[in-house]
Amino acid sequence: MINSSQTENQIQQVTNFKDLTSSPFQGEVNAMCWSRNLIGDFSEIVKKAPLEGNMAELTPQKLLELQLSKEGQLARTILLNDFKLLKTHGASPTINLIRCYERDDVFPSLPTDVYSFHVDRSPIPTDTFLCTYYGEASDILPNAQGTQKILIPEIRAELKKLYDGPDAGFEAFLSEFFFDLHYQAKPEAQIISLGIGHLWKLAIDHPESKILPCLHRAPKEKTGETRLMMIC
Repeated sequence: MINSSQTENQIQQVTNFKDLTSSPFQGEVNAMCWSRNLIGDFSEIVKKAPLEGNMAELTPQKLLELQLSKEGQLARTILLNDFKLLKTHGASPTINLIRCYERDDVFPSLPTDVYSFHVDRSPIPTDTFLCTYYGEASDILPNAQGTQKILIPEIRAELKKLYDGPDAGFEAFLSEFFFDLHYQAKPEAQIISLGIGHLWKLAIDHPESKILPCLHRAPKEKTGETRLMMIC
């Protein structure tokens, strides 16, 4: 049985950017949220920003070139301010327009695309920051409510069929091709939407981390709707 306290223990709420960036993850907490009710018309930015293909980066320069109403300008100011805050913090933010991500259909039972619950990994200590301003929001999953896919017997058996090498190298193979980063939600899992306008910090897998990385995924977009988000 899933315990609702698992979700409560995972997320820490903060009220400003300074606390978001300076507060360390501790104990079971591996997701931190600066909750905000943003003003402005972010949909206008989505409608007026050029997008060829399924995904594009919206640079601050391109954002400034858009002819916007007063509500659109308010939204742009928030985007630019968030971008500046993250840059000043030392992060490398990108503003993305997304119709959809590429899907991984090479191995259907263990896709390694961003629609699958996964953790981020880095060789150095860092965090993932993200905010959805328009469109469907990303999801996170409490660690206790997910199963690492490479530990599921039938998936592991399929992976061994793909692997052509000595048994001693199998775990390295799983890591090299990122299979070990992906998780499957348990049947009664309480999936948590990150919502619109909130700036999140998620823990990732790195050598110095003392807490579990946050399981997260991109949402399935609504047909005809473009997402607007910032991530780094």
